[in-house]
Amino acid sequence: MAINNIVIVGGGTAGWMAAAALSRLKRNRDLGITLIESEAIGTVGVGEATIPPFVEFNQMLEIDERKMLSEVQGSFKLGIQFENWGNLGESYIHPFGAYGYPMGGISFHHVWHKLAQSGDKRPIQAFNVETMAAYFGKFARSEDYQKERDDMPPVNYAYHLDAGQYAQFLRRYAEERGVVRQEGKICDVKLDPESGDVTSVLVEDGPEIAADLFIDCSGFRGLLIQQALETGYEEWTHWLPCNRAVALPCKRDDGSQPPPFTRATAHTAGWQWQVPLQNRNGNGHVYSADFMEQQEALDILLGNIAGKPQAEPNHLRFVTGHRKKFWNKNVVALGLAAGFMEPLESTSIHLVNTGIDKLVSMLSLDGITDAQRDTYNRLTVREYERIRDFLILHYNATSRTDSEFWNYVRTMDVPDTLTQKVELFKATGQIFREEDELFTETSWAAVMLGQGVPMLSHNAMADSLDQAKTHKEIDEIEQSIRFLVQHMPGHGEYLAQYCPAKGA
Repeated sequence: MAINNIVIVGGGTAGWMAAAALSRLKRNRDLGITLIESEAIGTVGVGEATIPPFVEFNQMLEIDERKMLSEVQGSFKLGIQFENWGNLGESYIHPFGAYGYPMGGISFHHVWHKLAQSGDKRPIQAFNVETMAAYFGKFARSEDYQKERDDMPPVNYAYHLDAGQYAQFLRRYAEERGVVRQEGKICDVKLDPESGDVTSVLVEDGPEIAADLFIDCSGFRGLLIQQALETGYEEWTHWLPCNRAVALPCKRDDGSQPPPFTRATAHTAGWQWQVPLQNRNGNGHVYSADFMEQQEALDILLGNIAGKPQAEPNHLRFVTGHRKKFWNKNVVALGLAAGFMEPLESTSIHLVNTGIDKLVSMLSLDGITDAQRDTYNRLTVREYERIRDFLILHYNATSRTDSEFWNYVRTMDVPDTLTQKVELFKATGQIFREEDELFTETSWAAVMLGQGVPMLSHNAMADSLDQAKTHKEIDEIEQSIRFLVQHMPGHGEYLAQYCPAKGA
């Protein structure tokens, strides 16, 4: 059956990202796109931090970066600083760009390890521009300097943003391109008695709205994907035991400039995020209710924020995992309706992004086939599993023994796919990026080296490199990074000049 009408159930970041992307389908055809949301139902904004593919999503929509950042209190993000993860008092940055660059076909961390064995004392972080800029609170985009100095390394970045304001920004974008918003709560879902497809939804005190394809962005409850279609859920709490969060925004009372990175600070039974916007910080404490009471979690959060809270605490419950099918019948689930991965590596909005990308790339308005659904589900399950393993690594690769929580995650059994990755790195330093997984060699190396996973050897080919020439080359890498960072403006100064937000 041809797709002539699409209904998106739920707004928020996921719903309006889907609406904005799908609105492009209306350019040369008569296609109805309706988004149903209720002002009475709040959205869960646990993630205000993004990763670099999100920059490409906005570029695809031809959104003006300066205008968008100005309207959503946006700031720039070069990576994530992890504190107290390997051990108490330790800190490292997972950067968005690579360490150095490959030499002789060998990844840089192998070359660095060879030189370190020969007595070179420089940490690998010195060869990454995002890490060094983050440490010094500096920022610039590659476009700002590469016209004059094309020998400088590129700067990879993402954004911090107010998720609610971003959703409103995309709402205006989508409505200008013909998406229709319907206010109201859905009170009934009708299914085709033969196919089991969703045929229509009934809005309380409103119309019955029929469609050929439904996008479920209704949050944890999964109004269509779970309540109507009973799809089922794959739970991962035995590997990722955090199941609660408390979030609240605060002022920066010390007058400091927003740092160009997200901070993730480990506590006794979970971790705290700090997301610096232009006008405030977003804060939250993710924890396990099996190891910590709600009041203690709130007290820890309130004792570790940069200023006065600007709202009441928002307490959240979640179950890490995903739907057994992301595309079931004629319903595609996005965002929290599809699954939940805690925002440790800022993947919440990213998974909405990639879900939309896959849907758009394989969508045919001539109808829905099993091949489309099966491929979408297979690729999405694999994506979730790769991210799952990377998140588990942060917990399992710890030396902390100061609480029951850390003793549990340090000693728990982990997926074989993660065990193989870690053991290979220990033995040879090798990291294989499997298929199109999100996290790069640098990402895996940053976390494993940052949390004390020993790299006992390196690629044998590194021993064949000319040592004097290699030393000269990495000296030049370090000098280029140092020169660039020294000449970057401060992050706050850059924001004030490039994309100042109201009230910042």
